Amino acid sequence: MVDEPPSSSERMMTPELMITGEAVALEVAPASVGVRLLSGAIDYSIYAGGLFLTSIGAVALVETSGFASDALVLVVLSSMLALWVVVVPLAVEVLSRGRSAGRLVVGTRVVRDDGGALRLRHSLVRVLLASVEIWSFSGVVAAVACVVTKRGKRLGDLLAGTYVVRDRPGTRDAAPLIMPPELAQWAGQADLRALPGDLALVARTFLQRASTMRPEARQHLAYQLAARAEPYVSPPPPPGTNPERFLAAALVARRDRELFLELRDRRSDERALHALEELPHEIAPPR
Repeated sequence: MVDEPPSSSERMMTPELMITGEAVALEVAPASVGVRLLSGAIDYSIYAGGLFLTSIGAVALVETSGFASDALVLVVLSSMLALWVVVVPLAVEVLSRGRSAGRLVVGTRVVRDDGGALRLRHSLVRVLLASVEIWSFSGVVAAVACVVTKRGKRLGDLLAGTYVVRDRPGTRDAAPLIMPPELAQWAGQADLRALPGDLALVARTFLQRASTMRPEARQHLAYQLAARAEPYVSPPPPPGTNPERFLAAALVARRDRELFLELRDRRSDERALHALEELPHEIAPPR
């Protein structure tokens, strides 16, 4: 068990915005609907412009090649549509880890519900749903969904388990959390799967900003967060564990396990791609 905090009145904490005793806000709130609409307008204007220009160029190239036909033109247009509606947005979101031209302008990025970085499957779901709610309905469905849902999610975010947050300066450059040596063995055996994503995000934000807080507020908030996290961790930390070190150990173990799973998924994808490139059994390569 984590030591009990010094006697003080319990304060309410919301999952997305916590106000510390010194009026410091640990913000994990989503970007506003207006900001999302602006970034979306920038991104999809770029994609639509690229689709228009490349389609004209590709059709002109086909018509001057001497092999023009209605079927070939249709194939070329379909390829350009798939390129700019699915492939390009997917590549941008995956390679930039949740950012894009529009999000760079307004200062936002896409994260998982627990605050972690996107994986390929999250981006793929978002991009495929965007082809319906943004391209097919001119963004009306996405805008309505952002207005009526918590965290301003569109349908793609709801299915992918993601949302858009303000990319505050300094957050990305914060020092990474380090496993406390005395808790490494406990954390390696602890079951952390039940730890809520929003609580983990608030705890990580607190640890990254703890050095800037007053000692009293820092201590109170550390005990408060540790008390909220402990019921979701099994077995509990050793008796007398410092609450900040308990939170750090839990978050580092959680991060390392997610990294392991991501690397395993990447290796599996690489093996699948390699298998697709190989020739069928007993077929010799051309000489």
